[in-house]
Order: sequence, then C-alpha cells, then structure tokens
Amino acid sequence: QVQLVESGGGLVQAGGSLRLSCAASGRFFSRYTMAWFRQAPGAEREFVAAITRFGNTAYADSVKGRFTISRDTAKNTVFLQMDSLTPEDTAAYYCAADSGTYIVLNEREYDYWGQGTQVTVSS
Repeated sequence: QVQLVESGGGLVQAGGSLRLSCAASGRFFSRYTMAWFRQAPGAEREFVAAITRFGNTAYADSVKGRFTISRDTAKNTVFLQMDSLTPEDTAAYYCAADSGTYIVLNEREYDYWGQGTQVTVSS
C-alpha cells in the first residue's frame, strides 16, 4: 500500500515557477514509476511527466523544456519543478504511482493517487 501527499501548489504569475512535492509512504517506493497528472476545470485528466525507478523520464509535449521531474528515494519524495508557467498550466496536479517498470501515459495503469494540489497561473 502506498499513500501519496502532494504539496507546493499555489498562485503564481505567468512566467513564474513552482515546485511541487509528492511525499510517499510505503516500503517499496523506490520500485514504483512515479508520475504527475493534471486536470483543468472542464477537462480530462492528462499526463504531465513520469520517472521510473531507474531515473528514466518522460514529459508531455506541452511541458517539455519547462518542467522537470525528479525523485529523492532516500526521502520517498517526487518533485515537479515547473518553470515559465503560463495560464494554460492552471490545473489540479496529482501525483500517481505505478508498480510497473516502464512509463505509461494512461492514468488507468496507475495504482495509487494523491489528493491533488491546485496550481493557478495568472496572466
């Protein structure tokens, strides 16, 4: 069983930065592929970024070059550094864990989810 708790969301002006954190409980955190998804009002939840236990990463085209995902296995934490934010990045951001080895983009493949943290970017 894995429990995920996100933090770091807030209100920021366009062009600014935020760093999201996802603290995980559970003995086998280091084995999981971790991901961030987001959901804007009226939209479906979408993949943002993911990182495997080997450090391989993947990003949605819309955030590539602006967002960076990383993990600190010793602290059981995953981070999402978000730079050059735009109003289109406004959404609730969710952390997710998948027991598989490879990165998958389908949210249905993820076994555990956090409650989400709100990111609002003003123009």
